Amino acid sequence: MTLLELQSALRNAIRDAAAEEFGISLENIAAEIPPKTELGDLAFPAAFELAKLVKQATGEKQNPRAIAETLKSRIESFDFVDRVEIAGPGYLNVFYDRGRFLVENLNAAPIAAPSGTAAKVCVEHTSVNPNKAAHIGHVRNSVLGDTFVRILKANGKAVEVQNYIDNTGVQVADVVVGFMFIEHMNLDAIKALDKQLSGEGVSFDYYCWDLYARVGQAYQADEELKAKRAEVLHLIEAGDNPTAELADYVATRNVECILKTMERFGIRYDLLPRESEILHLHFWDKAFEQMKQLGVVHYENEGKNAGCWVMPFEEHAGTDEHDSDKILVRSNGTVTYTGKDIAYQMWKLGILGLDFHYRPFHKYSDGKELWITTADAAQAAAGVPEFGHGETVYNVIDTRQSYPQEIVKKGVAAIYPERGEKASVHLSYEMVALSPAAAEELGFELSEGDKKRTFIEMSGRKGLGVKADDLIDRLEANAFAEVESRHPDISNEEKEHIAHQIAVGALRYFLLKFTRTTVIVFDFKEALSFDGETGCFCQYSAVRANSIFRKLAERSEDISAIKAKLKGSEKITETLSAEDANDIWAMLTLASRLEETLQQAAAANEPAILAKYTFNLAKAFNLFYHNHKILPEPDETKRAVLLTVAERARDTLTAALATMGIEVPEKM
Repeated sequence: MTLLELQSALRNAIRDAAAEEFGISLENIAAEIPPKTELGDLAFPAAFELAKLVKQATGEKQNPRAIAETLKSRIESFDFVDRVEIAGPGYLNVFYDRGRFLVENLNAAPIAAPSGTAAKVCVEHTSVNPNKAAHIGHVRNSVLGDTFVRILKANGKAVEVQNYIDNTGVQVADVVVGFMFIEHMNLDAIKALDKQLSGEGVSFDYYCWDLYARVGQAYQADEELKAKRAEVLHLIEAGDNPTAELADYVATRNVECILKTMERFGIRYDLLPRESEILHLHFWDKAFEQMKQLGVVHYENEGKNAGCWVMPFEEHAGTDEHDSDKILVRSNGTVTYTGKDIAYQMWKLGILGLDFHYRPFHKYSDGKELWITTADAAQAAAGVPEFGHGETVYNVIDTRQSYPQEIVKKGVAAIYPERGEKASVHLSYEMVALSPAAAEELGFELSEGDKKRTFIEMSGRKGLGVKADDLIDRLEANAFAEVESRHPDISNEEKEHIAHQIAVGALRYFLLKFTRTTVIVFDFKEALSFDGETGCFCQYSAVRANSIFRKLAERSEDISAIKAKLKGSEKITETLSAEDANDIWAMLTLASRLEETLQQAAAANEPAILAKYTFNLAKAFNLFYHNHKILPEPDETKRAVLLTVAERARDTLTAALATMGIEVPEKM
């Protein structure tokens, strides 16, 4: 029986006792983990809640401690419970049967295998405008989304990962304007440039990064050029013309570059839905007709929104920015991003009544197929998986898009109230900035005033940003230097592999340890530190744990045989009850709480919960490792217990890191 199963069984026992002894229905039964193992393994304040409910129901005042005595008698003989103590005015402190728990969980996996057929959920993340290279802000989005996908899968969910490609938006139009009217290139010239850049080792998305910034500067000096944007955007949206063909090539090449970047972080997708198909396959037209029929939108005849179709949204205070977001169709007949997002969200939930065509786009190294949408039925492939139809849809989008996301949620729920707003979840997050030290290391020239600031903000339009590949390159270089100083004798290939694992782990953990509502200030030194709350520290703890079992194998000892000796041993309880055993037991119970932690992270939509648990586990293991001479321990039973607990901690730490997309290097 796992800790999670034991907690559930104890809650049920208390719930049954409340109903049978007091006639009270207890729905939610709180449980607390005491700060010290000496105080128990689990504490229930249920007696206080029962006393309150009894008084409300009967008017009778009862002593919580007396209620606790009644509850105690119902759970103290429960399997895996050693004893129950009443603390203070009525807390139920439960002490587990340590020896039995250890023996029963000798070979337990850190995460239980999911059972049954889980409902499918869709997670959309990354969704970089395909007009330039991805930057550090996109990496936070992608790491959050990818980790949340892993958390959901660990909780038994069937997950479809989508990366929405806005290939007909303003940002793509801007780069097309740059190619056509600043560079004076047609499609053939762009293809030739792309080939030339590849030969020079320059990525196409890097070239577009610089061009995008140049276009923004040119707009300020040339109003006629800025007017070209609207023309180009119209042609891109219309499709089936040379400008649209050029834009498709530029967007597709940028998508290919961005996918390559994300693979460096261990991030993959199932489907690339494109905005062009939402337009050309009339997704919006279908959604719009339903919205008009149901009165979800109305036509404005006068005022500043005259000629527009608007969805009322009274919950938000009126600002110019928010008012513009309420417009779904502009007076010129064009659809806003929010309108198209409503149609897309309906498709994701399987309630639109229309579907894309699909074709293979990319094959990952393990053979996994990445699909992309197409409007051309002739391009549609056979054997396509069923996409969309998610029970719940999670959209990982920064907090600046909270208002449009609320409109999407309300709009979909208004059309299909039976699905409701809960089917659409916005996983918002704050921006990523740079510390002045990090900005300088990446080559930014800072004023004396900038050097004194808490952080340096970035702007893609101004070209002031950190490309994701540049960031990981710098992290890998710094990690390589550290690995070389520690392990000069290993091959460069091995050094590079370990440096990559450290760099990815450092960045992913740094982006995950903060709650989603926190503005992150990235710093190289802090991220790559082997001390404190860092990915490197967690990885090092797992490497240290692995070293125990590597040495054990060198001695030709088998951990399975060692654990087998514990079954039926009469000394286990004595060993775990000794004066110095509380930290051993604390280590075991902490290492047994990964499944519970993953449930909490999924329920709260917060990967930082998992990151915090992983760090606490790594910290506890280092202390455990320091306090006990595991391999030299002379007492056979205690040595077996220590090794069993160490293995559980190692396996859990490895699984927790893997759920965050972090690998454990062979050495550090």
